[in-house]
Amino acid sequence: MRAYSLKSKIDHLYLWVLAVDLLIAASLLYSRLSGKVQILKTLKHPCPPLLGLRPGAVLAIFGMCVLIWRIWMAWRYKSCPPAADGDLPVVTIIIPAYNEGRQILPTVRSVMQSDYPPHKMQVICVDDGSVDDTWRWMVEAEKEYPDRIQLVRQPANGGKRKALLTGFGYAVGTVWVTIDSDSEVMSGTLRHLVSPLATDPRVGAVAGNVRVLNRADGAIPKMMEVFFTAGFDFIRAGQSVYGGVFCTPGALSAYRASVIRRNLTGWVKQAFLGTPANIGEDRAMTNLVLKSGHRVVYQREAVVLTKIPATFRGLRRMLLRWARSNVRESIIMMTFVVRRFRKGDNGGGWIRFVSGLQMFRLTVGEALKVGILAEFLMKPLPTFRVLALGCLIGALLPAAVYQLRYRTWFGWLWAVPYSFMSVFMLSWISLWGLISASRSGWLTRDLQTTETTGKDRKEIETFAFGILPVTNKLEVSKNER
Repeated sequence: MRAYSLKSKIDHLYLWVLAVDLLIAASLLYSRLSGKVQILKTLKHPCPPLLGLRPGAVLAIFGMCVLIWRIWMAWRYKSCPPAADGDLPVVTIIIPAYNEGRQILPTVRSVMQSDYPPHKMQVICVDDGSVDDTWRWMVEAEKEYPDRIQLVRQPANGGKRKALLTGFGYAVGTVWVTIDSDSEVMSGTLRHLVSPLATDPRVGAVAGNVRVLNRADGAIPKMMEVFFTAGFDFIRAGQSVYGGVFCTPGALSAYRASVIRRNLTGWVKQAFLGTPANIGEDRAMTNLVLKSGHRVVYQREAVVLTKIPATFRGLRRMLLRWARSNVRESIIMMTFVVRRFRKGDNGGGWIRFVSGLQMFRLTVGEALKVGILAEFLMKPLPTFRVLALGCLIGALLPAAVYQLRYRTWFGWLWAVPYSFMSVFMLSWISLWGLISASRSGWLTRDLQTTETTGKDRKEIETFAFGILPVTNKLEVSKNER
């Protein structure tokens, strides 16, 4: 059995979370196997009542109140207007790459075609010890845009966190933008992304709007397109209202350099149970910004298209990596949200509330899965009917969000199958992520992705951004070029 090193408060809190999960799960299993309790029946008609209310009814009412609150927050969301050229700061754009191959070229091209003053852009591409032809394509990009790109080649693969750290070391901008090497931005993306940092000193980080680049690769990318829309245009939009976006995505995010610079040492040396943290660098950086008292917001018009795994194997590996990161950073967040961490505590109460919900899911929510699994094995048909109904109800929200956002029935077509896949094929991932949170493998680096052609990209843009406001590309003078 592996021996763990408990060196921090985070490590000890993690063990307490595991202990609570184990206690609840063991109680549920014992009650069900002994025939004393039927889990689903108890959730619907529990006995005895508590203060005149059934516990199951209390949970249902509470869940409905949380949903209404989230809808209210998302409805209140307003993105920051794009800033004028004179107000935009100098930005350093870091693009880390590992075995990305030719895809790095269209990524760089999309950045260079941005509606952002070229003399205020510093672009750094970091080859993190790739063993394929990634470096050759970086050199090709430099030839296309001479004097506008800075190339850095790591002698060996050290992980995305260290690759970003290398790029930060060359940064001269007051705003740092990170873009994944398998992602492409729209022409107006950078301007929209940086504008909140340029106009509001309270903002420390901005999350971009992630969409799926390889939607044409199959059913899974199509389902994830709907999932991403709900995650960004609903969840993050609501979180943005109180400046508490929990995760700035690795695909596209912007940070105030002065906030990040003073925390870089701890960020790159972060460990969990004695193991270096090689995953979750985006969520960890978000926690640094929130802990500093700054706001983290979302920009809907800062759109980035990113490649996601097109196979079930790739999808489960990506979600497992996210689940492990979520466990670690949710516990870290609990260590600072319990105190007054933001000046005036503006929005801090809502962040505490949502952080508490996260911990409830990590404990009670994950333990309930064990009880429901036992119920499914003992009474498969009734349990399946209840879960199937839950899947249909659960698909309503992402489908409705997609319908309202893009005026298409695409969301209804793919939200339902994703909901069923999530419950019956992927629900174990968050539980295993909780148990195996100390592991830091990237998991998807060895997976091959298909190349998205220019025609595919144009079709995706036409479909996905047809109703978005069109931002005219500003004219750039010769001396700015």
